[in-house]
Amino acid sequence: MTRRIATGLGLSLGLVAALGVPPTGGCAANCPGRAAAEPAPPRAPSLAPLSAPPHAPLSAPPLTPLSRPPHAPLFAASSAARPLRLVLDGASFSLSDAFAILDGRPLAATLAPSARATMARTRAGALAALNDGRRVYGWNQALGPLKDRPLTMAQQERFQRNILRSHSAGVGDPLPDDVVRLALILKANQLARGRAGVRPEVPQRLLDLINAGVVPRMPQIGSLGAGDLQPHAAAGLAAIGEEAPVRYRGQEGPAFEVLPRAGLARSFTLQAGEALPIVSGGTVLAATLAHAVHRATTLADQAEGAFALFMEATRAERSALDARTHAERHIPEENAVAARLRAMVAGSRWMTEEGRRRLSPEPRVQDAVSVRAAPHILAGLRHALADARRTLTREANSSTFNPLIFRRERGRGYEFVTGGNWDGSIMGHLADTLNAEITDVGVLSQELSGRLLSPRWSYGLPANLAGPPVGLNSGMVQVQTVAAALIPEMQVRASPAGTLSRPVKDGQEDHNTMAMASARHLHENLDRLEIVLAVQYLMAAQGIDLIAGTMAGLPLGAATARLRAELRRYVAPLGDDRYQTPDLERAIQLVRERRLVPQITVRPQQ
Repeated sequence: MTRRIATGLGLSLGLVAALGVPPTGGCAANCPGRAAAEPAPPRAPSLAPLSAPPHAPLSAPPLTPLSRPPHAPLFAASSAARPLRLVLDGASFSLSDAFAILDGRPLAATLAPSARATMARTRAGALAALNDGRRVYGWNQALGPLKDRPLTMAQQERFQRNILRSHSAGVGDPLPDDVVRLALILKANQLARGRAGVRPEVPQRLLDLINAGVVPRMPQIGSLGAGDLQPHAAAGLAAIGEEAPVRYRGQEGPAFEVLPRAGLARSFTLQAGEALPIVSGGTVLAATLAHAVHRATTLADQAEGAFALFMEATRAERSALDARTHAERHIPEENAVAARLRAMVAGSRWMTEEGRRRLSPEPRVQDAVSVRAAPHILAGLRHALADARRTLTREANSSTFNPLIFRRERGRGYEFVTGGNWDGSIMGHLADTLNAEITDVGVLSQELSGRLLSPRWSYGLPANLAGPPVGLNSGMVQVQTVAAALIPEMQVRASPAGTLSRPVKDGQEDHNTMAMASARHLHENLDRLEIVLAVQYLMAAQGIDLIAGTMAGLPLGAATARLRAELRRYVAPLGDDRYQTPDLERAIQLVRERRLVPQITVRPQQ
């Protein structure tokens, strides 16, 4: 999806009471929704007043244009940032390391001495087994449907190049640089376990590229989730110095030209059995899923913040967050979500009987299902994220190639064992599950923003969230339509690709997980959820601003006040109708830049 946003914002300020901004046009101090004798509700200290004339840029620090491609890192790491120093041993790589890489942190990675020793022993044992006459897939036998065709030792060097060349057929947009860096780190870490039979120089060559700032171009399309054959083949070609493109210091060119400029040897020769472990395994899939988990975690935080702001705007009942109710369900993630939401609205007097009476004398009997079930729905996403984190940590420290090499259980020497450890079905199904949860959160968000348009459903907010006079002004109905338009797209792409296996390669690979399709669909829906949540934030803040005068003297929760203040630094309240695309694009960017993550401290039993 295109990510472009203007750096300036045209303002037409009508309703400004909630921010205490002097009006520059439209209604005067006696505007509906502003009480002249009443002080405005408390504001977060970080709020920068909007004092610009109509159509001038905000006085607050401008947001930078969105120039990163879809799925690019959320933050651009400073070149002066302290490098992440990794010593890979095949057993201790953590998800926090993965997230640091995805955030663009500079890297300095090497193999642990113990891993080098293990790899050298396994390599010697593998070659000894071959010398004893063992015929082994991908070593002295061809690949895939050609597995029964033998190869001589004299053909090995050429065979390694041919594996990488023949498998480099991927197309489409490249994976983001930091996803590629993570995929290669995961590959090196898995090779460090010493089960693939490659020399230590092979994973070190991959690390040399990353340490030097060279990033192979990995096309997104081609992997079936049965090993990341095509994307890793492209990286392998780059590592050995062929014409595969790489990026270095902002420029792209063929590896054989770029590697020497980065201080690396122009070429690297693979020996028997060393190309197959490069292309076999699911480390590209794991890196792509880790990136999705990283993005989804931030969006889960912001979905909770958007819901808390919605609760303030509608003066919702706190009973939906009661710790006793959630404890009875025995779901840890649900208890945690409810506790965070309670912390966000702590101190709010809008969500009280007094606050609700300001707009309606009738008692609130029970809020709608979308409000009462929101902690449960949001907890479903947290539960799926926890499952994905456990799987990714395990995956990062596993051997996912074929064949594997082990010491013989009986007798001396090593043996080759063929299997299916490259299979990515678990990660693919987790991606499908995460996508379903992401889509459900999107549906919830769209439903909540839709409620804000209705005076009946919002318990007294002006129709369409329009500034006065309502009718002459149409308000935000078309802003909400943007979210509604994206929901069916999300629902279509949430259909699980993991159930769509089809046989390929002359029946030799007759079951495929389609896990990369699942991961790509997940990222596409994360793009959409960013927009849907931005709509909810924009509309919830508008609802609060429209009734701020009526609610004068009653504070918002401290955390929700900070969220509203951060949004209002860049997007003014809507009074008279104006061109709304820039407003929404700014809100989208705030979500993408993680600026609307709630800042809260959750105490035990809060």
